[in-house]
Amino acid sequence: MNVAVIGLGLIGGSVLRALAATGHHLLGYDADPATRATARTAAAQAPPGQRWHVAQTVGDAVARADLVVVAVPLPAVAGVLAEVRDAGYTGLLTDVTSVKEPVRALVERELRAAPGRPARFVGGHPMAGRETSGFGAADANLFTGCAWVLCLEEGVTSVSDWLELAALVTGLHARVVPTTATEHDRAVAAVSHVPHLLATAVAAVAADNPLAGTLAAGSFRDGTRVAATRPELIAAMCGGNAAAVGPALDALLAALGQARAALDAPEPIEALRAWLAPGSAARRAWPPRAGTPVTLPARADELLALGRVGGWVTRVAADRRTVTAVRPVPPG
Repeated sequence: MNVAVIGLGLIGGSVLRALAATGHHLLGYDADPATRATARTAAAQAPPGQRWHVAQTVGDAVARADLVVVAVPLPAVAGVLAEVRDAGYTGLLTDVTSVKEPVRALVERELRAAPGRPARFVGGHPMAGRETSGFGAADANLFTGCAWVLCLEEGVTSVSDWLELAALVTGLHARVVPTTATEHDRAVAAVSHVPHLLATAVAAVAADNPLAGTLAAGSFRDGTRVAATRPELIAAMCGGNAAAVGPALDALLAALGQARAALDAPEPIEALRAWLAPGSAARRAWPPRAGTPVTLPARADELLALGRVGGWVTRVAADRRTVTAVRPVPPG
């Protein structure tokens, strides 16, 4: 495929590298001239047959593309979509933004409401972030084994477009998870967005104690790793998903309130043990164990039902009629 990647940070740069390494023709663009220069230098150093080109404008990048990947932070998505629209692009478009409902709304406003034939859209989100950022952190192997959401909105998303992207993504050795934008946003609020807020709070509290900084070891390192993410990226991610992050954060605060109350109990050790047990069991059961692969018809209802039980797609048949899918083994 001819693929244009707009935005060459960690995720966009990794998409560029990964697809180039698997034989696709890649053209990248970033609004930052320094990033474009870095990407050009890296392209010249890549093995023959795995190189890419860097465009000077969004319009140049999408001119001959079969697929456009929007890989910019949420605040920049509207502007990029407008440029893609103004360039006359009518092919397949996806994104890698960590929230999906706001992007879906922007696509409706910037692309589908415009006159003429709009680009076809399938929302996406690879769960493969790191605390580092920029093209220099990009890694062609970043998506190996990761869960990559592709949104499937019944009556809106073309199943054939969804399958086209699923085939491309599974070619990068990622696990494709079918879901809707709303269901995605609720899930990532709990497992990604709120943990960023919690990690940042823990890091900030510990910073007031120099001795704590010296004594900090594994639990602090692992529990606060994502706090090193650039603040503007966390703000865009959590603020863009405020409707789902708010209730998820309320649930966490309520749970922490129970832990605080346990410390004041007559027997705090016993009270804390009872409070800790469910979370400890949940963490030991993660990640879910994969069940036996099965073949499913490539229909929207089957795919969404798979995603709702935590399942994923590992392969799309060449005729696009079936997929190879895996459901997690129920715990216990």
